Amino acid sequence: MATSLLKVCVRGFSSSAAASAAIKNVTVIGGGLMGSGVAQVAAQAGQKVTLVDVNEKVLGKAKDSIAANLGRVAKKKFKDAPADGEKFVAGALANLSTNTDACEAAKSADLVLEAIVEDLKVKHKLFSSLDAVAPAHAIFASNTSSLSIEEISKAAPKRKENFGGLHFFNPVPVMKLLEVIRTPFTSDETYNAMMEWGKALGKVPITCRDTPGFVVNRLLVPYLAEAVRLVERGDASARDVDIAMKLGAGYPMGPFELADYVGLDTTKFILDGWAKKFPDQPLFKPIKLLNEKVAQGKFGVKTGEGFYNYKK
Repeated sequence: MATSLLKVCVRGFSSSAAASAAIKNVTVIGGGLMGSGVAQVAAQAGQKVTLVDVNEKVLGKAKDSIAANLGRVAKKKFKDAPADGEKFVAGALANLSTNTDACEAAKSADLVLEAIVEDLKVKHKLFSSLDAVAPAHAIFASNTSSLSIEEISKAAPKRKENFGGLHFFNPVPVMKLLEVIRTPFTSDETYNAMMEWGKALGKVPITCRDTPGFVVNRLLVPYLAEAVRLVERGDASARDVDIAMKLGAGYPMGPFELADYVGLDTTKFILDGWAKKFPDQPLFKPIKLLNEKVAQGKFGVKTGEGFYNYKK
């Protein structure tokens, strides 16, 4: 996405604090797993969705994946009525379009949601450009898992009351939770519209202020970090820690299984960002063992090795 973000949109609309009462047209920017997942659940809920990415191949792959996922949903939901299942899939796909031009896609949006790289400068370029063309009532939102929503919103200062966070969880079609984040400037109208939109998608929205990691990651990332520190000190093995948390705390996955699934590089990236912004917080301190794993390219499941070996 970074290349197209540098493009300046032609100014056609002015920003305003008045948020739309209802979200019907959605532009999702980023054709990866998160973006395509959000596009799918919005389309199957009856929303008109435009999925944006600069890469046509990424968009084609995303559409194929969405169609396959919708087919699986239809088989479960309409197992005794296959014709209704076909209508469900066709209807959802009819709601979905793609575009390689984010500025063009944003011109008719009630909601613009970005799900791109976790880089504040890139997000700033995107939202600054889109602010010039999106309708005055349009809500801007980020799916970031670690960056400050208020910091991101500074790219569109006239739209700060129409700016919030919508943090989905992977895989989006399966995970029910949606964290709705409001900054000190997010209006009640914007907040209510985001909450209702989340419910319309079949999610269970919860509210959180713009605090590092929101609810889930603010608890989860330090938990993973403390598990790594426990092993780094030689207090226990990774496998024994995992067994302890599964059998002793009832967790479905141990912290090392989960860290390998999430990606050790992702965990390190979040910790590094928080440590830079909050240097006095000991929970965010860098961890030598984690840094070594990432430096060795051992990110977890996606590379075949992390704290466990998945190559066998």
